[in-house]
Formats: sequence, C-alpha cells, structure tokens
Amino acid sequence: MGQVHKRFTDDQVKELIERYLHKEIERTYVQEILGIHKRRFFQLIGAYRDNPETFSIQYQRTVKTRSIDERIETAILNELEIDKRLIEDPQVPLRRYNYSYIKDRLKREYRQRVSLPTIIDRAKKNGFYLKKPKKAAHEHEVATRYAGELIQHDASYHLWAPLAKEKWYLITSLDDYSRFMLYAALLKEQTAWTHIAALESVFLRWGFPYTYYVDSHSIFRFVQGRDSFWRNHELFTDEADPQWKQVLKECNVKVVYALSPQAKGKIERPYGWLQDRLIRTCVRENVTDIGEAQTILKKELYRYNYRQAHSTTGEIPYTRFSRALRDKRSLFREFTIGPPYQSVKDIFCIRIQRTVNPYGKISLFNLQLRVKNARPKQAIIVRMYPQEDGLTELRMWSEQTLLDVHRVKTDDLKAVHF
Repeated sequence: MGQVHKRFTDDQVKELIERYLHKEIERTYVQEILGIHKRRFFQLIGAYRDNPETFSIQYQRTVKTRSIDERIETAILNELEIDKRLIEDPQVPLRRYNYSYIKDRLKREYRQRVSLPTIIDRAKKNGFYLKKPKKAAHEHEVATRYAGELIQHDASYHLWAPLAKEKWYLITSLDDYSRFMLYAALLKEQTAWTHIAALESVFLRWGFPYTYYVDSHSIFRFVQGRDSFWRNHELFTDEADPQWKQVLKECNVKVVYALSPQAKGKIERPYGWLQDRLIRTCVRENVTDIGEAQTILKKELYRYNYRQAHSTTGEIPYTRFSRALRDKRSLFREFTIGPPYQSVKDIFCIRIQRTVNPYGKISLFNLQLRVKNARPKQAIIVRMYPQEDGLTELRMWSEQTLLDVHRVKTDDLKAVHF
C-alpha cells in the first residue's frame, strides 16, 4: 500500500486513534485500515499522545534538513563504540546494538534530540550495525485474563555492571496480564531466603496471587536425581518441598513449572528490555558497586513500569495493572495471617525440624536452646526469620502452638544460607 499521508487526512487518522484509545476498535483493525505494521502504529499512538492538537501525518519539508552539530556526531559514535565493546565481550549478555537507548541517552545527557534513523544511519556508515538473527517464531500474546492470575518469577545471573568484574543475580517477579514488574532486586547470592524475601515483598503489597510460574531450579522444585534402571526421577519430583514452595503452600498459592528451555523463554523474554538498559547504563555510569547498580535498576524499573508502553499489550504496565485492579479483573487475594500463626515471620521464613532432648533443649547447629513448656522427644518446627539488625528470630512451634521465641546472631547460623 501507499504511504499513509497520501491516503488519509489528519482528521481521519485521529478518529481511528481516538476510537482505539477508547477501546472502541482493536489495534489489528486500525492497522489493516491504515495499511501499516505494529511498529508504525505505536509510533502514531505515541505522537498523538504527546500532542493531540498538533498531531499530523503530513510531511513538512519547507525547511532544508539541517546537519547535526559536530559535537553530537562525536557523541553518537562514542555511544556506538561503547555498545560495540559490550557486544564483543563474551562475559556480557548483550548481542545487539540498542539505538533507541542511545537516542534516549543523547536526549538526557546532551540535551539534544536526534532521530532514530539518524543514529542508525551513522551506525551503518561506521560499522556499528548487525543484522538481526533469525529467531524461532513465538506468540507475542497475553495468555492470562486477570491481574494476579500468573506471576512470572525468575533469577538471571550475569555481569550486569562489567566494570565491577563480578556477576550478580537479578531476581524479578512480573504480572503476566499487565507485564507490571512487581519486584526486582540485584543480589550477590541466590538462596532460598532471597526468593522468600521476594515473595514477602509482593504478597505484603499486593496480596496473594493465584499462580507462580518458575523454572525447575532446585530452590523451587525438588528433583530426586537422574533416571536409573531402578528409579525414574519424575515419580519422585514432588516428594519433598523446598523452603520456597512451603511458603506458597501455606499461602494457598499454586506453582507451575517451565519444563523445557522453550517454556522457560516465556519467563525470560519480558525482562530483556530492563536487563538491556541496566547493563548499558551501568557501563556508562562507571558502576562498580552493587548498591549503585541497584539505584540504576530502580530508575529503569520506574521507566519500564510507569513510562514505557509494552510491545505486547500496547499499554503502560502500571496503567493496565491498576485498571485491572479497579475493574476487579484481578485474582489477587488480600494478605492475611491465617491461624494459628501470629506474624509474617511465621510465614516468610526458613523451616527446620528438631526434637527436644531429655533436658528440654534442641540442638540447632552449634547452639543449644531451651524450649519453654516442651516435652522430651517432642517434635519442634523452628521458623527462622533473619532481620536487618544482624539477628535472626527463631520461633518454636509444635502442634500449632508457639512455645518459645529466641533471637540469636545470624552469624551463628552459618549452616543456613540466608
């Protein structure tokens, strides 16, 4: 088909955009009517939202195109050179140039608006261009109908700040329906506790979701070991529940596992945008400390959640998420502490079972702890909750009764990887 400005007037295109924004007509129909692809469609949506009064699809060429400032030319090439070094570094998980990121950075750091085609033109002319590799086709769609129906939870281990020369874990939780990122944190270690802390953050703020979607990492799922002639490990997969899964069971939240690399891609794809920008910004800001990287992560997370229309939904994640909550299209349930438990420390914790000895004590690694009102040989569940003050609260439960509470130095529990 011919160009849009030759077949439609500004008012005709405005009418279609307004009908789309008011949910009167679906995106695919507008694209078909205008004869454009999805990328061009969202460019028009963005231009209209920026300034509805002056929106126009007509080309304005009364003024001769002005060449950009030499200082900006240099800045573009410098930014492209940084990206090239990152792409060529096998330790860094970047395999392509991000011209949109460079455009945003020029606007933010140099106060200069440079068009995306201009940046791509300079990239091609100076050897900073890679053809996109062919990827296996997959559906870009939202399979869920409600907020909280499915939370995608994952941990990625990469060199997020290359100058730090140290890999960190990025733990994230994302609502599948809205693509709203509920949790994101950089950590030096990945343990059962770090993932339990992520659950606590999400549940206390938003409530209990319906389902969590994770891979088959041992933190999330117990697997008996490799198949043998005598034993098929699939039969023994769920005989024992890891600490993380025990939390979900007590909260009545289901777990779904990705059982193949293709299925795991469903978890990883939505995080690409956030991860990509995190690495590039950490390099340009000379980040060497995980605290500094976390600050950058928060900024990029805010941009992702509250400023950027998602490529799959066509909406800003928070806008879609908050509307679902407002319209009661949500499967989140209000967070409550169910009986017999008395505190969030009884739920979001590490659980260990011990038996009371004849002296009314239990042995916890190198500690001997007396338990009030306990009988010899009585089974005790110790629920351990580490605190920021360097102490861990030990809550002794038996037969749905809280018998005693101890506080010990977290360093004295070295066998527990918090």
